[in-house]
Amino acid sequence: MEFLPILPLYLLIGVAAGLCAGLFGVGGGLIIVPALAYVFSYLNVTSASIMQLAVATSLAVIIITSISSVLAHHKHGAVQWPLFVRMAPFIVAGSLLGAYIAGRVPSDFLKLVFGVVEIIIALQMYFEFRPRPARVLPGIAGLGAVSAAVGFMSAIAGIGGGTMMVPFLTWGNISIHKAVATSAACGTPIAVAGSLGFMLLAPPAVDLPDMSAGFVYWPAFPGIAFASMLAAPLGARLAHRMSTYKLRRIFALFLFFIGLLMLLK
Repeated sequence: MEFLPILPLYLLIGVAAGLCAGLFGVGGGLIIVPALAYVFSYLNVTSASIMQLAVATSLAVIIITSISSVLAHHKHGAVQWPLFVRMAPFIVAGSLLGAYIAGRVPSDFLKLVFGVVEIIIALQMYFEFRPRPARVLPGIAGLGAVSAAVGFMSAIAGIGGGTMMVPFLTWGNISIHKAVATSAACGTPIAVAGSLGFMLLAPPAVDLPDMSAGFVYWPAFPGIAFASMLAAPLGARLAHRMSTYKLRRIFALFLFFIGLLMLLK
């Protein structure tokens, strides 16, 4: 792959992911994964590893964006660190397992899983589903099971897990602002463990492009990460200046369409 000629595409992907993250509070992986799958297909990457490369590279980018997000939330004292510490080991375990399995399933199956996840998230966004708060979060066994499941699914789909973690925390009677902040913190171990899993646990026989570490394709990383970090604050400012209700529904329909394309193509 040639880096410089394709750099504008990586920057564009990063801008789109950052704007959507700032505007709608969703992780950039929902944009990055299908966009990278298209770019890698355009660059004639072997179809046997396209989705694994897209998912793993997305997780590597999310490391940077999630740290930036967590620092911003921490300044407002919204991150529930004791709760995060209880969930983090299970998140890491689930993410590593998800990366291990994702590296060994057919790329078409991974595309199917991502398409289904994208459609579910689109429906959740469109209908604004929020579970009613319960009294308390479950004990360590239930909390660990949910945390591991979120890490597992997030690593397979290449996303930060917020669309799953936030509803769970609000169901556990955590206020929405604290739930979003704590979920953002959970995105860091998901991304770190998931991307490391894709790098270190990739099957040795897989034919991968040059300049990749396992399934993480490094030439795509700096452009997307840099552009998304610049665009996310702009998206957040726009969210405070305009009504995002209609935009959120339009974006949900867009995600639904992308999910269908992943399932059908």
